[in-house]
Amino acid sequence: MEIKEEGTSEEGQHFLPASHANDSEDIQFTSIQKIPNEPQLEFILACKDLVAPVSDRKLNTVVQISVIHPVERTLTRYSSTEIVEGTKDPLFLTGVTFPSEYPIYEETRIKLTVYDVKDKSHDTVVMLLRDTEKRAYQPSPSSTCDKVMVNQEIKELGDLSPHWDNLRKNVLTHCDQMVTMYQDILTELTKETGSSFKSSSSKGEKTLEFVPINLHLQRMQVHSPHLKDALYDVITVGAPAAHFQGFKNGGLRKLLHRFETERRNTGYQFIYYSPENTAKAKEVLSSIDQLQPLIATHADLLLTSASQHSPDSLKSSLKLLSEKTELFVHAFKDQLVRSALLALYTARPGGILKKPPSPKDSTEETSPQKETPQLRRQDSIPHHSDYDEEEWDRVWANVGKSLNCIIATVDKLIERASRNEEGAEGGGRKGGETDPTLEDSTTSHTKVPVTEDWYEQLHPLILTLKECMGEVVSRAKQSLTFVLLQELAYSLPQCLMLTLRRDIVFSQALAGLVCGFIIKLHTSLHDPDFLQQLHTVGLIVQYEGLLSTYSDEIGMLEDMAVGISDLRKVAFKITEATSNDVLPILTGRREHYVVEVKLPATEFESLPLQIKEGQLLHVFPVLFNVGINEQQTLADRFGDVSLQESINQENFQLVQEYFSLFMEKMPPDYISHFQEQNDLKGLLDKLHQNIQAKKRKNVEIMWLAATICRKLNGIRFTCCKSAKDRTSMSVTLEQCSILRDEHQLHKDFFVRALDCMRREGCRIENVLKNVKCRRYAFNMLQLMAFPKCYRPPEGTYGKADT
Repeated sequence: MEIKEEGTSEEGQHFLPASHANDSEDIQFTSIQKIPNEPQLEFILACKDLVAPVSDRKLNTVVQISVIHPVERTLTRYSSTEIVEGTKDPLFLTGVTFPSEYPIYEETRIKLTVYDVKDKSHDTVVMLLRDTEKRAYQPSPSSTCDKVMVNQEIKELGDLSPHWDNLRKNVLTHCDQMVTMYQDILTELTKETGSSFKSSSSKGEKTLEFVPINLHLQRMQVHSPHLKDALYDVITVGAPAAHFQGFKNGGLRKLLHRFETERRNTGYQFIYYSPENTAKAKEVLSSIDQLQPLIATHADLLLTSASQHSPDSLKSSLKLLSEKTELFVHAFKDQLVRSALLALYTARPGGILKKPPSPKDSTEETSPQKETPQLRRQDSIPHHSDYDEEEWDRVWANVGKSLNCIIATVDKLIERASRNEEGAEGGGRKGGETDPTLEDSTTSHTKVPVTEDWYEQLHPLILTLKECMGEVVSRAKQSLTFVLLQELAYSLPQCLMLTLRRDIVFSQALAGLVCGFIIKLHTSLHDPDFLQQLHTVGLIVQYEGLLSTYSDEIGMLEDMAVGISDLRKVAFKITEATSNDVLPILTGRREHYVVEVKLPATEFESLPLQIKEGQLLHVFPVLFNVGINEQQTLADRFGDVSLQESINQENFQLVQEYFSLFMEKMPPDYISHFQEQNDLKGLLDKLHQNIQAKKRKNVEIMWLAATICRKLNGIRFTCCKSAKDRTSMSVTLEQCSILRDEHQLHKDFFVRALDCMRREGCRIENVLKNVKCRRYAFNMLQLMAFPKCYRPPEGTYGKADT
């Protein structure tokens, strides 16, 4: 593979090629990884000794990555790095990754072009914070570089009317500010030294707001002379929430709902697209980025097979090309693309905007008086009198027609080759002569020679396919980028700050999830039933919340509910460690993350084949919350508990769905044995009854949910505001209940064991670690409000910093 660096700029763009003091040191690979048994390539880029074209201005460096495909030597833009400012030796955090489905061959060339960005606000590659890409390998089809960029993408929208052009400039400016904010946060985090532990007293610090609070593993190992030894783990962590930003206006659940309501109902000069349509636009753009280079490569491979005159290879290449092209065509079936094309058309300079006719005058011509000066809602996008709505259908359908022509041609070529081969074998004579009669008959029937140039016949058809595909990509990318522009066009500061808040909460939740997954994996490596469940069904991850539905804790619960729900976008992949570095690696984007967990070779080899081959392992996060403190008493009597009730009802449905999946996908023999040992159906019925009962401080919900999670081999979490006081009461109660129910702890010793765990166990040490004293931060009012089983022993509580 040849790596080539050039400094030429693209026509029509105000990019300045960066000069180099030493051409031999222009591009360096600081990390190249090749994962065994997977056709993937990953590397990180750095530049050295760059020289700014203008001496009084600092460099703003970005690298564009393009792929030169074999056979035709066509150039396809693949991705770009982030911008690194103010240094002649930039190291880019955005790596370059080719997923498992992207064929890389010795003939493939990768072109790296270094640019100095002159004007960041208008003519640069600046990533939307909503889609900041983290390039590293992901083995699934959906793991390609999913990205939406401001400027290349928004700049390539072309000329827009003054209204839309001003919106575009505002988006670029605000996104630039957000990029700077994230970079500043990252810079501050890198200054942190020593322990990475974040105590409860630090939960309001801005520089640590992405870090989980008081993350802790609570482990109980039970030894018994009569029963099998057992291990019980619970991850305790402060509720994922944006403490620094505060909760004056509520948490994410309320803020997101309010934001969508205002977008839908307020008459700003933008086009409203629902969250579902916005997500769909990102999904289609992701499919474009993934499928277009794959189709181009498979088309080149088809031509290679044709030049080799190999029928089997030709069939195989055609199969791959057909599969990817069909996926490509299917991605554009959605009505969203068609409506977005119309919206973009009307946003061009001089566009004539007209309301669609109402049903009663649908046969009348639209009069000029019905023109409207602005676009507001997606369901009222005006029609343009000169717009040909069927043109997109023709352009889109041409891709499928081009593929059909290729398929028909390949079929004919293979059929002719087969007939010629049969004719040659059947007509063999002495000395290898061929029966003239048979030869004449074959020739007159097929009108082709015995051997023909397959490449020459397929080459123009492949070119047509690529041209048609390029036309579809160009139009679709522009229109869907216009859709994403609308998302940021409305209340830019509010939208971006919501994104920041959601990132903060998700980051805290994700750190805890990764910790819990790795611990569960290592403790269950020798359990074949667990490993089969892991790759067949996935793991349930149950969060126990102890937050009240009163005052600031309502906002914390609203943040936590959204953060845990967002964990559904996370999947895990287990790989073999190739060095002593076994830290997990996160890749992907907001809509889809993959966490790579590394295992030593001996442990990796013991895994099922499906896991070793890189199958993605999914998690099913659920949250059940029951407030237990004095603030919950106030909420129960004078406030509103509907948030807690809604969360519990919604997540019960998710548990039911997981249980149904578990019963459906696990082997019948295992299910039969499992049902003999566990009455999950009965436990689910009891949980549902308790949730429907709407009983105050019904801690039975917590016990039932935790029991169901353990019996389903899930991962357990317990959370309160700081994971220090209420959490300590809950996990110690859970441990003693397990000893009573599973390990024959006599009821006369239950309270003594519970008090011992709270007075002498690791929970009081966790309190010391957080607030520098061995006292739970409870006062008498709080203790009176607690259910009796949640009260600590005498002498272990008193005034402390919470």
